[in-house]
Amino acid sequence: MRRRLAGFVAVLGVAALAAADWPRFRGVNGLGVADATPLPTAWSGTDGVAWKTALPGTGNSSPIVAGGKVYVQASSDDDSARLLICLDAKTGAIDWTATRPGVKTHAHAKNSLASSTPAADADRLYAVFWDGREVALAAYDFAGKPLWSKVLGGYVSQHGVGLSPVTHAGKVYVNYDQDGAAEFVCFDGKTGDKVWSAARKPFRACYSSALIREVNGRVEVIDASSAGVTAYDPASGSVRWNWAWKFDGPALRTVGSPILVGDTLVAVSGDGGGSRSMVALKLGDEPTLLWEKRKETPYVPSPLVKGEHLYWVTDGGLATCAELATGKILWSERAFSKAISASPLLSGDNVIAVAEDGKAVVFKATPKGFEKVFENALGEAVFASPAAADGKLYLRGSKHLFALGAK
Repeated sequence: MRRRLAGFVAVLGVAALAAADWPRFRGVNGLGVADATPLPTAWSGTDGVAWKTALPGTGNSSPIVAGGKVYVQASSDDDSARLLICLDAKTGAIDWTATRPGVKTHAHAKNSLASSTPAADADRLYAVFWDGREVALAAYDFAGKPLWSKVLGGYVSQHGVGLSPVTHAGKVYVNYDQDGAAEFVCFDGKTGDKVWSAARKPFRACYSSALIREVNGRVEVIDASSAGVTAYDPASGSVRWNWAWKFDGPALRTVGSPILVGDTLVAVSGDGGGSRSMVALKLGDEPTLLWEKRKETPYVPSPLVKGEHLYWVTDGGLATCAELATGKILWSERAFSKAISASPLLSGDNVIAVAEDGKAVVFKATPKGFEKVFENALGEAVFASPAAADGKLYLRGSKHLFALGAK
């Protein structure tokens, strides 16, 4: 049945798969926006919890949803293996687990040895694994059978690995950006062959995921890094345009991923010392800077857009609404007392955000002021960003994967 479903989706194409699923980090094209099916905005104990499944090992990988299945990555309890786990979206039962060897090594306290989020297209699953020494991109069929694996190379960063693949039109894109070396790489999804690689000036390791822009029949793959925001030709890797990020001090990292709404792109950067930069670019033949903010903006969480307004939650717990066109702050309120690493999610008129201590807050996406809808504690630490599909909200805690919604 699962193979017939995969074949049916393949006939419809990638757009059909993406329409009701959450096929990559932050969902369709990285927007962080759920489909039209309402998500739960309140839950307590077992009320409102469709299922709760204990996950093996540890990891900060965010879940994705494709074809009625949920996929997430982990590192085994003793860190001797890296895992790709498939769960049934209706029941939470673990269908299969694919394993790869690994070793225990250092990662930042807020990172893990399995922080990369997998991606899916109509035909395959793709996952980035860090075995503690080298980074590899691997492809699987929907039954968990390994199809191919390509080693990208070593990885140098004081924080560890956190890059996540992005798929489009049969290709897979990886932001292979580290301390002292930086390149953006494209692979053939079917064969694993490297299609092209574009080197750029290295600064500091970045983890942001790319997005796709289609304008006047032309496709661009856009990536953000310390070097700036760059659009690549998907066929050749040639640079269509580049916007260089300027910093007063050392170059900042892009951990949160950019978002694109119409011809406006918003990107965030920062570092552990508290430096921040959020920029909005107007895209055309050459991008132009609309505005920049250098305080009280996100570093790790990615922003959201609804209509003419931009919403974000800072790493320190401030919820903010601003005008997308001008950057003018309309309101900013403290929603959390603890730090936040997970990116928020937009469902209809509601923003859903979860702090590192597991506290969840739902607030209205409105420029009129901060309006809290619901607040609850998940009961576990949360560093992974939420996913949504078919009316269910998926939250990955330190020990369990939760599906919130109707049973």
